Amino acid sequence: MTVVTDPARPVAVPPEPGTPKRRRSGTFGFNTVSPREKVARYVLLVFVLLITIGPFLWQLSTSLKGSGEDIYTRIPRLLPSQPTFDHYKAVADTIPVWDYARNSLVVAVLVVGGNVIGASLAGFAISRLQFKGRKLVLGLFLATLVLPGEVTIISQYVTVREFGLANTLFGVALPGMIGALNVLLMYNAFRSLPIEVDQAAIVDGANAWQRFLFIGLPSVRGTISVVAIFAFIGAWDDFLWPLIVLTDPDKYTLTVGLQYLSGTFSNNPRLIAAGTMIAFIPIVIVFATLQRFFFKGVEEGAVKG
Repeated sequence: MTVVTDPARPVAVPPEPGTPKRRRSGTFGFNTVSPREKVARYVLLVFVLLITIGPFLWQLSTSLKGSGEDIYTRIPRLLPSQPTFDHYKAVADTIPVWDYARNSLVVAVLVVGGNVIGASLAGFAISRLQFKGRKLVLGLFLATLVLPGEVTIISQYVTVREFGLANTLFGVALPGMIGALNVLLMYNAFRSLPIEVDQAAIVDGANAWQRFLFIGLPSVRGTISVVAIFAFIGAWDDFLWPLIVLTDPDKYTLTVGLQYLSGTFSNNPRLIAAGTMIAFIPIVIVFATLQRFFFKGVEEGAVKG
């Protein structure tokens, strides 16, 4: 009996004698991880987790420890034996923490609004519009990333002072209202969109504003969330620039006002830890609110029907 094989179908050839066997593949063709590699990965993960989360847990533990509990023991203890929230109340009694938090919130809102609007407009213009000097503008944004902030801080202060914005919250927010890195993030997000979508919108009579509002922005919500989170954290945690611009203690931001917790005649680490925890709460709220869009940034550039 003759067996006819299909010439278009490949025939499996048995391996030659002495050929080493290949390692069996797991799901989707990827090699399975050996137990030793898995243990090494978990050890590395725990090490990185201790470095990143350890200081936060230590500050939280210190803020909850009672006044009679020693925080400088030879063996660190994260769980306080006498947990108390009195230090948080003492922070509000020592400094006007809520006024400082309100000032920081005003600055953060201005910075986030400026970056979301300004960076989106600039990123869309550089990536989707054709005009002379477009590559030059993009190169200037890239060049500003090379310079550290300390190089331009004097010129920024002179500019803010000449505008009459020294010792104002708007003067604190102005230099950070449009960040070069955020512009480049938005530029990359808009550039990843299919050019055919813009061409179809132009054929339908859409102008640049309509393409920006109804096609561009809905497709880059993930990157907008990234820009908003980074801008908020940068404005909320900034210490040096508000310290230079502001001279009136009533206008201090929270990071600058917390320095009064560490004075010449009093230095209570529990009080300082409680103040840092109060300053950390808004960052958690902002990230928890935007994290759904933050992790959807990989979906940007998809054509939505």
